[in-house]
Amino acid sequence: MNDPGEAEALRDGGSTVPRVVHVSELRRPDSRTARFEGRAHGSGISFFLVDADPGHGPGLHRHPYSETWVVLEGQATITIDGHDLVAEADDCAVVPAGLWHSFVNSGSGALRMICIHASDVMVQEGFPPP
Repeated sequence: MNDPGEAEALRDGGSTVPRVVHVSELRRPDSRTARFEGRAHGSGISFFLVDADPGHGPGLHRHPYSETWVVLEGQATITIDGHDLVAEADDCAVVPAGLWHSFVNSGSGALRMICIHASDVMVQEGFPPP
């Protein structure tokens, strides 16, 4: 594409103009956590950008694909198949597909974490997503 005005990405037989997705567009009105489902944006992954207070987090659930967590700030206790792991800022953890898991903010301040789903749409059994 020689002309910057032609900066279009071909996808699914059509075209879309690349754009920045603002986190405010991904939050429900009653939550600080943002939900990004990749399919709607031409991405092969989905994620939650978690912003949770101490004691908060989803209950037990599972997915038919792996999920990777990256802790940006705070502390999370992650339960995977009955095993508790404590992750802090700059730590990562992975749960394989099909295992029951949950996490809770086990620190004294805010938990900021990215929960990356290896799927362009979120599929979940158990606790409803935040």
